[in-house]
Amino acid sequence: MIQLGIDRLLADPGLRRPLHGRRVALLGHPAAVTARGRHSLDALIELGDLRVTAAFGPQHGMRGDKQDNMVESGDFIDPRHGIPVFSLYGEVRYPTPAMLAHFDVLLVDLQDIGTRIYTYVTTLAYLLDACAAAGKSLWVLDRPNPAGRPVEGSILEPGWESFVGAGPLIMRHGLTLGELARWFVAARGLDLDLQVVTMDGYRPDAAPGYGWPLAELAWVNPSPNASSLNMARCFPGTVLCEGTTLSEGRGTTVALELIGAPDLDFGRILVRMELECPAWTEGVLIRPCWFEPTFHKHAGLLCSGLQFHTDNAHYRHDRFRPYRLTALLFKALRLEYPDYPLWRDFPYEYESERLAIDLLSGGTGLRDWVDDPAAGPGDLERRLAADEALWLEQTRALRIYA
Repeated sequence: MIQLGIDRLLADPGLRRPLHGRRVALLGHPAAVTARGRHSLDALIELGDLRVTAAFGPQHGMRGDKQDNMVESGDFIDPRHGIPVFSLYGEVRYPTPAMLAHFDVLLVDLQDIGTRIYTYVTTLAYLLDACAAAGKSLWVLDRPNPAGRPVEGSILEPGWESFVGAGPLIMRHGLTLGELARWFVAARGLDLDLQVVTMDGYRPDAAPGYGWPLAELAWVNPSPNASSLNMARCFPGTVLCEGTTLSEGRGTTVALELIGAPDLDFGRILVRMELECPAWTEGVLIRPCWFEPTFHKHAGLLCSGLQFHTDNAHYRHDRFRPYRLTALLFKALRLEYPDYPLWRDFPYEYESERLAIDLLSGGTGLRDWVDDPAAGPGDLERRLAADEALWLEQTRALRIYA
């Protein structure tokens, strides 16, 4: 049975002893809960032996108050505990000196979903930097990576750092948040008292969860549209649709599990995908479907689309490659509809000059490959395989769990 970092800290007075006499803050969100569903902030304060003086919330808020992307939260006083809760997705995204003055040790309890562009990764990176500069300690209360150990995608290129790309990470990184914190500290050469309160009993390669302990932990949405394990598995690919005119399913109950548009025939696109590179469609059930978003892109319009299912007997964890699958979908669309306005030009996560697809993919390489009629799957495969091998080499020694 798995024991989360937060549950180990709550159960073991010896683990908490270094925190006694120090001011403690928590960075958390709605999925920062114990295995029994108690929010970590409440559980830590109710212990009675820790001095919890502040809390921080990332995008979507500490308690989950914002539903859509790019909607800011404000600071507030927690009505139950009377402590300040500072927003790191509001007037600032990097903690101010006044915020840092409220604590000596920051506990980080965030459920990640294993993808570089998930903004909780960037918030972690900013706090690692800030705590190192201010002489604060940072403890990560570790949690599973629901996307598991597979690594996929390209490494973010120099100069493409943004709020959805905190550094030269690969798209699907294969690490827990505690392991990722260790990578940031090593990669940035930070002088920081970093502690990882590890999990007990975490087996990231074990079936059937392959990263998520099925039948042991409840799934609590870490962000409003991260509504299932299936979404977390698909997300390293489907999130790329945020940089396109295609619907990624926002406004439906299965956001980021499907892709579609009202003016395209996705049955035709799927046939082209299977013709161009059948290997990149393996490991997952791809189902042609129709859907009508209630809000967001193409609201109120009937869309043709494809839904990806990893919750069935067709799923093969070692063969499902969502980044390649979505890249292939874009390529097939471009080949079938050469003049289709695929790339969306709009401000994205505090960036207004660079295209969202390039911010998401960490450079122009993916867009250039899709738009080049002479470029085939083999060209992209060579780039991805090289980056994947490099990332595995860089992170192998930082892994905590076998």
